[in-house]
Amino acid sequence: MLAAGAGPASAAGAPHEDRPVVATDRGPVRGTAHGTYRTFEGIPYAAPPTGPLRWRLPKPASRWTGVRDAGAPGARCVQLPGVGPGGPTGSEDCLYLNVTTPASDGRGRPVMVWFHGGAFVNGAADFYRPDGLAVQGGAVVVTVNYRLGIFGLFGHPALGGAPDFAIADQQAALRWVRSNAARFGGDPSNVTLFGESAGGLSICAHLTSPASGGLFQRAILQSGSCSTTMPPRSLAPTLGRYEPFVPEQRTVADGVTTAAALGCDRPEPGAVLDCLRGKDVTALATPELMQRFSFVSYGDGNRDGNGNRVPLLPEEPRRALEGGRFHRVPVIEGANRDEMRIFLAQGLAAFPIPDAGAYRARLEQSFGSAAVPAIEARYPVAAYPTPALAFATVLSDTSFVCPALRDGQAMARYAPVYAYRFSDRDAPNFTGLPEVPGFPYGASHGFELPYLFTMGVTLTAPQQALSDRMTADWTAFARTGSLRAWPRLGPTGSALSLAPAPDGTHPVNASAEHHCAYWNASP
Repeated sequence: MLAAGAGPASAAGAPHEDRPVVATDRGPVRGTAHGTYRTFEGIPYAAPPTGPLRWRLPKPASRWTGVRDAGAPGARCVQLPGVGPGGPTGSEDCLYLNVTTPASDGRGRPVMVWFHGGAFVNGAADFYRPDGLAVQGGAVVVTVNYRLGIFGLFGHPALGGAPDFAIADQQAALRWVRSNAARFGGDPSNVTLFGESAGGLSICAHLTSPASGGLFQRAILQSGSCSTTMPPRSLAPTLGRYEPFVPEQRTVADGVTTAAALGCDRPEPGAVLDCLRGKDVTALATPELMQRFSFVSYGDGNRDGNGNRVPLLPEEPRRALEGGRFHRVPVIEGANRDEMRIFLAQGLAAFPIPDAGAYRARLEQSFGSAAVPAIEARYPVAAYPTPALAFATVLSDTSFVCPALRDGQAMARYAPVYAYRFSDRDAPNFTGLPEVPGFPYGASHGFELPYLFTMGVTLTAPQQALSDRMTADWTAFARTGSLRAWPRLGPTGSALSLAPAPDGTHPVNASAEHHCAYWNASP
């Protein structure tokens, strides 16, 4: 039962066992049998990044003797609540992953590695139960925690730059997968990355990071592309333009300011880091600092905590895609039809859009007065139930839908790319955010997730059929890298619209429907 061989029959035990054991390269772990699938949770893939290892690249996890219990998830990474007020929760000792496998013995299964969303400031691997992907799709699914906020994306001259520890954590998890996938019945040479929101942005980073080469063979980006952005003042008058990838120099400058504010401005680089590493979690995990360091840095100066150069993101990812400088693997890339509704809704009480005049004013604030006539011609307020929904459509198209198609078309010059648009406007709201009267969330950001994961919501029969279709397609792509029933993305911007009902899933000219020619030409 504790044999170290890769064969799943010897490593995972007989199907009737309630607590199957697998021998990983660090030591054996005891999981849990759930009838049709098995889980192995809370497996450390790197050493705890605490104390002197805070803001260092991940180190290998220590070996253990005996059988380690893997019956519950490990601690979530330090974060603030995703919804509502509250202080920090989680732990810096959080570099754990979870593995879900079919119950039946097998080998050579496709491996799918999930990076969660949460704007790089919250979220966790155990939010997502991938039993359907394992049972229906026959995949080995790995969900991963990674450092968040200031703990994952801090930069400072004493660090040699901004080493993107969050992305480095994910790379460490992928190296763990390469070493251990076969022990769980997976094929380490057939790894598909998939993720949503910040998880999709993470996959963009891996597509363009030289250090991620060879760690994966396919990629699925959901509502997070290399070109994702939000125009200034789109959600509130005080907010600037949102861009998830920033020059390293900006992060380093923010790190210098932060160190000084925390009383750690020292002439010796080592003394600065000693001071910062001595700070309590609560001094660092503030809303201001977690948000300030929620951006992935790019630039040639990326270095680790010892000053060694680490080529994580040499250049801005969208520019790398445009120049063909990325790992040319098969890709699925997509967005949801009403991405920005859930974001805009949170500020409507304070910043309402009650009429055409307010709609025009918001367009002017975000895009400039010269652009307003062209946008109004494409998105006339009379064509929408409310002015607020008209503005949400504008934001969804320019921030998510068209950037995803643009990136997909850039990659399609070199590799197979399939595009989708999730279009179920009756998708269940699993977020805990209250509905806003007169402003339905529709197919908003993240609302496709319950169709791929078990998340405690009930789907209607047609929605369950769509869920089954998406599960089959995602896992078929992971298995082969192709989707025969999907149109390949090309210059016209064809995508597969995903919605319930017998005729709900069909090809669409997404580029035309979402006015992407206009947005792509806009500065």
